[in-house]
Amino acid sequence: MKKISIFKITFLLGCVTFLSTGFAQDDNLVQNGSFESFKKVQRLGSISKAEGWLVPTGQQADIFSQNLKITDIMTPKNVYGQEDPYEGESYAGIVAYSYNDKMPRTYLMTNLSQPLKKGQKYCVSFYVSLAEASKYATNSIGAVFSKKPYSTAAKSSIIETPSVMKGDNKVLSGQYGWDKICGVFTANGGEKYITIGNFVNNDQLNTLKIRKPKYFSGSQIVAAYYYVDDITVRMIDDITECDCSDAKKDEEADSKLIYQREVTLKNTMSPKDKIEAQAVYFAFGKADIPEGARSSLDLVAQLLKANQGYRLEIHGNLDSLELVRANEDPAFEDIDLARADSVKAYLVSKGIFGSRITTVNEMDHKPSPIIEESDNQELRFAKNRRVYFVIKE
Repeated sequence: MKKISIFKITFLLGCVTFLSTGFAQDDNLVQNGSFESFKKVQRLGSISKAEGWLVPTGQQADIFSQNLKITDIMTPKNVYGQEDPYEGESYAGIVAYSYNDKMPRTYLMTNLSQPLKKGQKYCVSFYVSLAEASKYATNSIGAVFSKKPYSTAAKSSIIETPSVMKGDNKVLSGQYGWDKICGVFTANGGEKYITIGNFVNNDQLNTLKIRKPKYFSGSQIVAAYYYVDDITVRMIDDITECDCSDAKKDEEADSKLIYQREVTLKNTMSPKDKIEAQAVYFAFGKADIPEGARSSLDLVAQLLKANQGYRLEIHGNLDSLELVRANEDPAFEDIDLARADSVKAYLVSKGIFGSRITTVNEMDHKPSPIIEESDNQELRFAKNRRVYFVIKE
């Protein structure tokens, strides 16, 4: 038999220890945590088609993906609203609450890649976004670890003490962008499954009634429906290694608020007045036309077609923070003009000749006339991120 030196044995053991430690600290114990791997999804209620994901109750959760060709279950726009995935091209969806339990709650459950170790700390995080179809928002969305899988054919709620919830346990009402749910769990030992959802009785929840966004044309459901993405469970040595801040959301926080308003048109108004009453508001640092502004622009196009003698000036504006950022980041340069050009391109796509349209960049020189004394600074900025229209006859 060939002998192996003590040095080689020690070296090999060291490598094993290194690999083991590396796995524990760096690898996500949730496989397919962003729902990118799935097969033959053709309808709602198909979470079992996502690789590794199980069905704990009689009502299946949903999966949505850009790669699916069925309108109801695509991303970013689907039957329940619209949201870009936090990561990749897919996300899941759950019913976290419904009024008088008219819609059964749904849950996400998967088998961890290895059982949790007794006394070991784990950093747990995932992201949720309230869908526009929701008539309600709720708190207490969390995760539960268990040694055995939940398994019932009944369309019922799972009532348990959550292993992890959002620290402030606030009502999660954000319909634009993602809220991070994050915390540290110390294992009892042997837990093999993680389940995501709402585990608290209705009478112990805080809920909020939600007005349907104007840009969402679908019907509201008597429930709080959340998209869920990027579920992770990682072993840590100390709670300081679990960063529950959301760097991605913090980076995009400036762009969260998009101001919207409904313009009341009177029969006594001229076509010119009706056009000049319109405005389009933008996200921070963005020139993309928000979905909710398209109906307003469609009206402008319709009135321009009916009044061929009109020439249109599109005045692009930005807020003072964007102006400051433009000195540091080239992406913010001339964003006021980019907004005006974006609106012009939309109108041209609706059949308006480009020769009838002039774009003007005004920077932050002309504050919005609808700013009110009571508006906070964030709302003032949002009202200034706009284009408005001037008709030349």
